[in-house]
Amino acid sequence: MKIPKIVVVGSSNTDMVVKSEKLPLPGETVLGADFLMNPGGKGANQAVAVARLGGDVLFVCKTGRDVFGSQAVAHYNREGINTDYVFIDDFKASGVALISVDGQGENSIVVALGANASLCKSDIDKVKAEVINADYVLMQLEIPLDTVGYVTQLAFEHGVKVILNPAPACSLPAELLPRLFMIVPNKSEAEMLSGISIKDWESAKDAARIIHEKGVGLVVITLGEMGALVLEGNRFYQVAAETVTPVDTTAAGDTFCGAVAVALAEGKCLREAVAFANRAAAYSVMRMGAQSSIPFRRQLDDGEK
Repeated sequence: MKIPKIVVVGSSNTDMVVKSEKLPLPGETVLGADFLMNPGGKGANQAVAVARLGGDVLFVCKTGRDVFGSQAVAHYNREGINTDYVFIDDFKASGVALISVDGQGENSIVVALGANASLCKSDIDKVKAEVINADYVLMQLEIPLDTVGYVTQLAFEHGVKVILNPAPACSLPAELLPRLFMIVPNKSEAEMLSGISIKDWESAKDAARIIHEKGVGLVVITLGEMGALVLEGNRFYQVAAETVTPVDTTAAGDTFCGAVAVALAEGKCLREAVAFANRAAAYSVMRMGAQSSIPFRRQLDDGEK
């Protein structure tokens, strides 16, 4: 089997997680239970997912010169991730995410970007050869949008396929979308990109159609327990989600994106890749934490629960 070469460009954070019965309302204090501190960040989560699921992954990110940054790099090396292009900012702290998780597994997240916000074009220039020789480039939006656009243009000019997970949700430049191979928004992100309120499969199709008309060839909208809606060419289809009881949905979307990239790079068709990604995401929501919940390939192949 071909080992896919995937470059992930994105964020590296340390997640501080508190589990409580409910999420606090504005001005409300809620007593929590368990506290966990784990490596996180959407970019790092996706890089770990790619590595654990069988991809050859190089991770491009920026950390601070602090204990969180050095711990993160050591962790990525243990995961088998190429860290040759983890850059260091001498003036900003490493990124941190504060995460609350309720009794139903839903979460609320605040991210302090720190050094992630200084990953810039000059950093990308240093990794240009890796980007243009990748099978896929996978990105998110916890780094500057200008950097995302620069990487996308570079990859597009050299025929490298870019998968964008547009999270956290924000408006995207019109010129960015036609350069993407695939976009993978969740419900709220698809609503922002399309202007459509998604209430059911039909409204999800309307949202996907509008996003597609903006220039993106492949649109995959993740809809949690409803599964995923795929627009491929002019064809819509649904890929059912696995039926599980969620414990913590943190990093489920990141696991999905990493899994899709690996499956496509291995030569699977899009329907097969999305089904594989649904299995990986379902595994992740049954466990607490971000990267700690991401499955290894053998666990999916063995059908482990």
